[in-house]
Amino acid sequence: MKRVFGSLSIVVCLLVVSGWTSPAVAQEAKSSRALVATYQVATGKHLEFLKWMARQEAVAKEAGGPATQWYMHQDGAGWDFIAITPQLEAAKQAEVDKKIETLSKQKGIATGLKASFEFRQYMGTHTDTYALGPMTADEIVKAAEK
Repeated sequence: MKRVFGSLSIVVCLLVVSGWTSPAVAQEAKSSRALVATYQVATGKHLEFLKWMARQEAVAKEAGGPATQWYMHQDGAGWDFIAITPQLEAAKQAEVDKKIETLSKQKGIATGLKASFEFRQYMGTHTDTYALGPMTADEIVKAAEK
Protein backbone atom coordinates (compact mmCIF):
# COMPACT_ATOMS: atom_id res chain seq x y z
CA MET A 1 0.00 0.00 0.00
CA LYS A 2 2.85 2.33 0.89
CA ARG A 3 4.42 1.69 -2.55
CA VAL A 4 1.15 2.57 -4.33
CA PHE A 5 0.87 5.90 -2.51
CA GLY A 6 4.54 6.63 -3.17
CA SER A 7 4.11 6.00 -6.90
CA LEU A 8 0.91 8.01 -6.96
CA SER A 9 2.59 10.98 -5.30
CA ILE A 10 5.40 10.83 -7.87
CA VAL A 11 2.91 10.87 -10.72
CA VAL A 12 1.02 13.82 -9.21
CA CYS A 13 4.28 15.74 -8.72
CA LEU A 14 5.34 15.02 -12.29
CA LEU A 15 2.00 16.25 -13.59
CA VAL A 16 2.33 19.45 -11.62
CA VAL A 17 5.92 20.23 -12.62
CA SER A 18 5.85 18.92 -16.18
CA GLY A 19 4.60 22.17 -17.75
CA TRP A 20 3.47 20.84 -21.16
CA THR A 21 5.71 21.90 -24.00
CA SER A 22 3.81 20.32 -26.88
CA PRO A 23 2.35 22.84 -29.36
CA ALA A 24 -0.83 20.73 -29.58
CA VAL A 25 -1.29 21.04 -25.82
CA ALA A 26 -0.59 24.76 -25.80
CA GLN A 27 -3.76 25.12 -27.87
CA GLU A 28 -5.80 23.19 -25.30
CA ALA A 29 -7.05 24.68 -22.03
CA LYS A 30 -4.49 24.93 -19.21
CA SER A 31 -5.98 21.96 -17.42
CA SER A 32 -6.25 19.10 -19.87
CA ARG A 33 -6.47 15.33 -19.91
CA ALA A 34 -3.33 13.21 -20.12
CA LEU A 35 -2.50 9.52 -20.21
CA VAL A 36 -0.01 8.72 -17.44
CA ALA A 37 1.78 5.39 -17.72
CA THR A 38 4.37 3.73 -15.50
CA TYR A 39 6.56 0.97 -16.87
CA GLN A 40 8.63 -1.63 -15.12
CA VAL A 41 10.53 -3.11 -18.04
CA ALA A 42 11.55 -6.75 -18.30
CA THR A 43 15.16 -7.37 -17.31
CA GLY A 44 17.56 -6.52 -20.13
CA LYS A 45 14.86 -5.08 -22.40
CA HIS A 46 15.14 -1.38 -21.53
CA LEU A 47 16.88 -0.12 -24.66
CA GLU A 48 14.75 -2.31 -26.95
CA PHE A 49 11.62 -1.01 -25.23
CA LEU A 50 12.66 2.63 -25.68
CA LYS A 51 13.48 2.06 -29.36
CA TRP A 52 10.08 0.41 -29.86
CA MET A 53 8.33 3.32 -28.13
CA ALA A 54 10.37 5.85 -30.16
CA ARG A 55 9.08 4.25 -33.39
CA GLN A 56 5.51 4.46 -32.10
CA GLU A 57 5.99 8.10 -31.10
CA ALA A 58 7.51 9.02 -34.47
CA VAL A 59 4.39 7.76 -36.22
CA ALA A 60 2.13 9.54 -33.72
CA LYS A 61 4.03 12.78 -34.29
CA GLU A 62 3.74 12.41 -38.06
CA ALA A 63 -0.01 11.87 -37.60
CA GLY A 64 -0.32 15.10 -35.60
CA GLY A 65 -0.32 13.64 -32.09
CA PRO A 66 1.16 15.45 -29.09
CA ALA A 67 4.63 14.66 -27.76
CA THR A 68 5.02 12.32 -24.80
CA GLN A 69 7.15 13.45 -21.87
CA TRP A 70 9.33 10.69 -20.41
CA TYR A 71 10.82 10.39 -16.94
CA MET A 72 13.44 7.79 -16.09
CA HIS A 73 13.84 6.18 -12.69
CA GLN A 74 17.00 7.12 -10.87
CA ASP A 75 16.68 5.98 -7.30
CA GLY A 76 14.35 4.12 -5.00
CA ALA A 77 11.13 3.47 -6.93
CA GLY A 78 9.44 0.37 -8.35
CA TRP A 79 9.22 1.73 -11.90
CA ASP A 80 11.72 2.32 -14.71
CA PHE A 81 9.89 4.95 -16.77
CA ILE A 82 6.88 7.24 -16.51
CA ALA A 83 5.35 8.60 -19.70
CA ILE A 84 2.84 11.46 -19.78
CA THR A 85 0.97 11.93 -23.03
CA PRO A 86 -1.46 14.83 -23.43
CA GLN A 87 -4.80 13.76 -24.91
CA LEU A 88 -6.50 15.77 -27.60
CA GLU A 89 -10.19 16.63 -27.75
CA ALA A 90 -12.11 13.40 -28.58
CA ALA A 91 -12.84 14.12 -32.26
CA LYS A 92 -9.26 15.26 -32.93
CA GLN A 93 -7.87 12.23 -31.05
CA ALA A 94 -9.99 9.88 -33.20
CA GLU A 95 -8.67 11.57 -36.35
CA VAL A 96 -5.06 11.24 -35.16
CA ASP A 97 -5.60 7.59 -34.15
CA LYS A 98 -6.92 6.80 -37.64
CA LYS A 99 -3.86 8.46 -39.22
CA ILE A 100 -1.56 6.51 -36.87
CA GLU A 101 -3.18 3.24 -37.97
CA THR A 102 -2.76 4.12 -41.66
CA LEU A 103 0.84 5.32 -41.30
CA SER A 104 1.82 2.32 -39.18
CA LYS A 105 0.53 -0.10 -41.81
CA GLN A 106 2.35 1.82 -44.57
CA LYS A 107 5.60 1.60 -42.59
CA GLY A 108 5.21 -2.08 -41.70
CA ILE A 109 4.71 -1.31 -38.00
CA ALA A 110 2.40 -3.69 -36.16
CA THR A 111 -1.03 -2.47 -35.09
CA GLY A 112 -3.85 -3.91 -33.01
CA LEU A 113 -3.34 -7.19 -31.18
CA LYS A 114 0.03 -7.85 -32.83
CA ALA A 115 1.35 -4.50 -31.53
CA SER A 116 -0.05 -5.33 -28.10
CA PHE A 117 1.91 -8.59 -27.99
CA GLU A 118 5.07 -6.84 -29.20
CA PHE A 119 4.69 -4.29 -26.41
CA ARG A 120 4.23 -6.98 -23.77
CA GLN A 121 7.51 -8.70 -24.63
CA TYR A 122 9.25 -5.69 -23.06
CA MET A 123 7.13 -5.49 -19.91
CA GLY A 124 7.56 -6.69 -16.40
CA THR A 125 4.52 -4.66 -15.36
CA HIS A 126 2.85 -1.44 -16.41
CA THR A 127 -0.05 0.76 -15.41
CA ASP A 128 -1.82 3.57 -17.15
CA THR A 129 -4.56 5.98 -16.21
CA TYR A 130 -6.07 9.21 -17.40
CA ALA A 131 -5.40 12.28 -15.30
CA LEU A 132 -6.22 15.98 -15.37
CA GLY A 133 -3.44 18.53 -15.19
CA PRO A 134 -1.11 20.12 -14.84
CA MET A 135 -2.69 22.08 -12.00
CA THR A 136 -1.53 23.45 -8.70
CA ALA A 137 -3.01 22.03 -5.50
CA ASP A 138 -4.82 25.34 -5.03
CA GLU A 139 -6.42 25.08 -8.49
CA ILE A 140 -7.66 21.58 -7.68
CA VAL A 141 -9.15 22.79 -4.37
CA LYS A 142 -10.92 25.69 -6.12
CA ALA A 143 -12.31 23.38 -8.81
CA ALA A 144 -13.52 20.93 -6.16
CA GLU A 145 -15.27 23.70 -4.21
CA LYS A 146 -17.23 25.05 -7.19
